[in-house]
Amino acid sequence: MFDTILIANRGEIACRVIRTARRLGIRTVAVFSDADADALHVTMADEAYRIGPAPARESYLRGEAILEVAARSGAQAIHPGYGFLSENAEFAEACAAAGVAFIGPPTGAIRAMGSKSAAKAIMEKAAVPLVPGYHGENQEPEFLRREAERIGFPVLIKASAGGGGKGMRAVREGAEFPDALASARREARASFGDDRVLLEKYLTKPRHVEIQVFADTHGNAVHLFERDCSIQRRHQKVLEEAPAPGMKPALREKMGVAAVAAARAIGYVGAGTVEFLLDEDGSFYFMEMNTRLQVEHPVTEMITGQDLVEWQLLVAAGSPLPLGQKELAIGGHAIEARIYAEDPARDFLPSIGRLAHLRTPVEGANVRIDTGVGEGGEVSIYYDPMIAKLIVWDTDRAGALRRLRQALADYQVVGVTTNIGFLGSVAAHPAFAAGDLDTGFIERHRADLFPDPRPASDRTLALASLDVLLRRADEARRAAATSLDPSSPWHQTSGWRLNCDNHHFLHFLDGETAVKVTVHYRAEGYLLELPGGPLLVRGERDAAGDLLADLGGARVKATVVRHGAILTIMKRGRSHTLAIHDPYALTGDEEGTGGRLTAPMPGKVVAVMVEPGERVEKGRPLMILEAMKMEHTITAPRPGLVERLNFTVGCLVSEGVELLALTDEQGG
Repeated sequence: MFDTILIANRGEIACRVIRTARRLGIRTVAVFSDADADALHVTMADEAYRIGPAPARESYLRGEAILEVAARSGAQAIHPGYGFLSENAEFAEACAAAGVAFIGPPTGAIRAMGSKSAAKAIMEKAAVPLVPGYHGENQEPEFLRREAERIGFPVLIKASAGGGGKGMRAVREGAEFPDALASARREARASFGDDRVLLEKYLTKPRHVEIQVFADTHGNAVHLFERDCSIQRRHQKVLEEAPAPGMKPALREKMGVAAVAAARAIGYVGAGTVEFLLDEDGSFYFMEMNTRLQVEHPVTEMITGQDLVEWQLLVAAGSPLPLGQKELAIGGHAIEARIYAEDPARDFLPSIGRLAHLRTPVEGANVRIDTGVGEGGEVSIYYDPMIAKLIVWDTDRAGALRRLRQALADYQVVGVTTNIGFLGSVAAHPAFAAGDLDTGFIERHRADLFPDPRPASDRTLALASLDVLLRRADEARRAAATSLDPSSPWHQTSGWRLNCDNHHFLHFLDGETAVKVTVHYRAEGYLLELPGGPLLVRGERDAAGDLLADLGGARVKATVVRHGAILTIMKRGRSHTLAIHDPYALTGDEEGTGGRLTAPMPGKVVAVMVEPGERVEKGRPLMILEAMKMEHTITAPRPGLVERLNFTVGCLVSEGVELLALTDEQGG
C-alpha cells in the first residue's frame, strides 16, 4: 500500500479521499488554487501546495504543476477524484512517466471510453445493447441533420468527449436542429476542448440506471449493483438511489453481466460506472462508461458496506479485489441528494456567495454528509456550485425516504440560494414515493415542484417580527449594561408614549411587496397587526440561537438568520426571505432600468449575436453567458434597437451588471 498520496482535486471529493486515506494511515497531500487557499480539503490534508490562480485551466487542470508537487512532497500515487484530470489519458501517461501511480484505469481504457463514438463501437462488438443513433466521424452539420432525420425525432445531440450533461441538447423537430447543434458544439468546446458530437434516439420515458463496476490487474471483475439516477435537471443528476426502485433480480443480473462485459472489453482496471438507459419495457441500452469514481458512489457504499475509495487504493497498489461477485450483497436502501447553490425558480442558475449560516443534520449510521465547504466558505464562479451530498440509509426505501425528508428539513443554508426546498418537494411527491421515475420527472411534475411564489404567511411575518423585536431588546440590554445610567428610560424598547397606545411599526419587503406590521406592546408579549388579523406573540431563543415562539397559543420552533438587512426564516425545511425595509429611505433611480439588460449571474461572455445599431425582435438571442460550464442566453424582452454593447466575447461579468442597452424601435 502507498505511504503518501496526492489528491489532484478539490471540494467534497478531495475531503472524501482524505478521510479514507487517514483511516488507512496514508499521508495525504492537497493542492489548491488561489480561490481555495482556505478551503476545507486544504486544512484536512497533511500537506497542501498552491498550484495557480482561481480558474481551473490555470490550476487544477495543470498536470505539470500537480506532478511537480508530487515530486516535492514524495507522493507515490495521485488520486484524481472526478472531473478535472480524472479522465485525461495524457495526464495518466505523464504520471506513469514520472513514476507516480495513477489511481484510475489504464490509459487505453480512458481513451476507449473518452470518445462516446468509439465507446459505442467497442460496445457493439462486445454485444452490449446500444441506443439507435449515429456516432461516426462525419461532423458536417448538413450530414448530421440528415442522420437526425433518419433516426427520427426526437433526437439527442451529445458531446462525443463529454459528460455531466455538458454539450447535450434534446431536439424535438428538424427546425430546431441547426441552433441546437451549434449550441451543443460551443458548450462541448468550452468544457472539453472537443466539439465533436454524436446523435441518439431520444427515448420518451427512460430511466437512467447505472452499474458500478470494479476490476483489478489479476483478471477479476465484479459489479456492485445498480443506482437509479433518473431525477435530473439540465441532464445532470440531483437525486440518486440504490438499489433502483422496482428492479427485478433477473434484470439486475442481466444488466450487471453486460456492465462487466463492457469493462472486460476495454481491459478495465479500477472503479468505473457503466451507464444505461432503461426503457419502460425492460430493454436497456448502453449510454457511456465513466472511467472514474462517480459523484453518487456513496449510495453504493451504504448498501454494500464497502469503501470504494479503499478499493481504488488497493487495486492501484496491485492487490486483488477484496471480494468476489458471490460475496457481494445488497443491504437496505440509500438515497443521495446533491445540495447545490442554485436557484430552481430561475432554471437552476448558480448562486454565488458566502455561506453566512450553515447547519446540517446530525450524522450517524443513517445519515452521511460529504462536503468540502463549511460555514463562512465561498461558492465561487470558478467551480461547480455543489455544497454537499446528503446521503441517507434505511432497511427499505420507505424508511430511507422518511429519513431523507427529515434530513432535508434539518439542512439550513443562508447566504446563497439553494435547491434544498426543491429537493424536499421532490422527496415529498407521491410519484417519487411510488418509484415512478424517469429522466423527465422534473419537467412532467413542474407544476407541483415549481409552485408560484406565495406571499409571506402571517406566521412567517410574526416570526420575523418577533426576531426583530428580540434583537432590539437584546441590544437595549447590552447598551444599558455599559451605560452610566442603566435605568434610563432611553434604554427601553417598550414603545411607551405619553397619553397614547404604546406601539411601533415594522416594515418588510416581501419580494417587491411592502408589508407593514404594527406592534402593540403588552405585558404578556406583543400584539401584532398582521394582514390576516391580530396575533399575540411572545418568545425567546434557545442555546443554539433558534427562536422558540408562542404564536397565539401555538408553540413553534424556527431559525431566523439575519444577513445584512435580509431575514431568512427557516422552519421544517422551508424558508422565506424578507428584507427589513425603511419606507422613507431614498430608492435611487426612480426612472427604473428602462432598456438595460443585466447579467442574471456572474459569468463569462461566450457569444455576442448582435451589433450596435441592429434592430431585434422580441425573443431574439442577444448574448450568451457561461458559468460553471452552463450556458444562459440573454434574449430581447421586446422589439428594439441595440444602442450599445458593454462587453465582448471572453469578458467576465458580475451579477447585475448591464450587458447591453436596448432602446425602442425608433432608437429613442
